[in-house]
Parts: sequence; C-alpha cells; structure tokens
Amino acid sequence: MATTGRTFSHIVGFDDCPFPRGHRGDVPIVGTVFSGLRLEGVLSGKVRRDGVNSTRELIHLAGSSRFAAHLQLIMLQGVALAGFNVIDVPRLHAELGLPVLVVARRAPRQGAMRRALLERIPGGARKWALVERLGEMEPLASVYVQRMGLSREEAAAAIRATTPHGNVPEPLRVAHLIAGGVATGESSGRV
Repeated sequence: MATTGRTFSHIVGFDDCPFPRGHRGDVPIVGTVFSGLRLEGVLSGKVRRDGVNSTRELIHLAGSSRFAAHLQLIMLQGVALAGFNVIDVPRLHAELGLPVLVVARRAPRQGAMRRALLERIPGGARKWALVERLGEMEPLASVYVQRMGLSREEAAAAIRATTPHGNVPEPLRVAHLIAGGVATGESSGRV
C-alpha cells in the first residue's frame, strides 16, 4: 500500500537504444539517475532482442550501482525493452523494494501487442501474462502510466516534478537521448 504524500527525489529512468528491424542479439539499454532535475549518473547494460532477461538486467543495474542506496523510484519507457523483452514489473518492484512507474506518451494498442506476442514471439503467452498482470495503462498528467508501489497521486506528482517542459519526465527523456546518441551517433526523434 502506497503512503500518500511521498515525493521521489532520486529516480532512475530506463530506455533502450534504437536497433535495426532485422537485428537479433543484444540491444544496449541506458539508465539515467536523477536527483530532482539534476542528472547524477548514467547506467548501461544489454538485454536480448525479444528475450527474457530485461527484469534481471534492470535489477542488476539499479541494485548494484553506486546509486542504489539513494534510489526511490524506477521509471520505465514502456513495459518492454528491445522489442518484446517484457519487464516483470511486480518482480522488479519486489526485488528492489522500489516503486515502479511505466510511462508511455500514448495509450498502447493492447490488441496489436497481444497478437504480436501470441503469434510471433517465442514465450509470448508468458510475456502477455506479465503485461495483463499490470492492467490497462491509465491517462495521467498528459501521459499514460502503469504503476506499482505508488498511488495515482504520487505518480502524478512524480511526473509533474520531473517534467519541466513537454510531457515526458526528464529521467526518461534523457535516457532516450543518450540511447539514441550511443546507437546512431546523435540523438533524434521523440520519446
């Protein structure tokens, strides 16, 4: 049960690097650690395209970093990394003991995601079950969210506090920019 009124000053936001459509293998991921609106550090790792190791890698990156003792919230740019490497948000929350906020600019097309997972992705039924377990994304503060370990009010306050302009919180926006720059030589596109 989330306590009302909590604020989150130390946040890590994760996004994956862009990759070519036909890419197989590992995809780099980037985490940005923020204290308020100040970038304090960058984490990096790799997850398998359409694989099953995203949760384990995020637990390792956040839990073993020098920032671990100060982290108060994890933000994710969607519920999957590297295509359909679906994050087990309840496990991430339980193992790190941190609230998790999944953010998307627009509501995902759940039907299309379900079909892709069940018809084209190995282990897709298990991955779809992870997505379903989180429930529908809810509109909140100009984005769509799923949350675990924090109330709707706390999630809205965290988004407002970390979004000085635009709609996307800085930990995710900056992770996206760094990931794009690392993968292609320069950042581009919207989060």
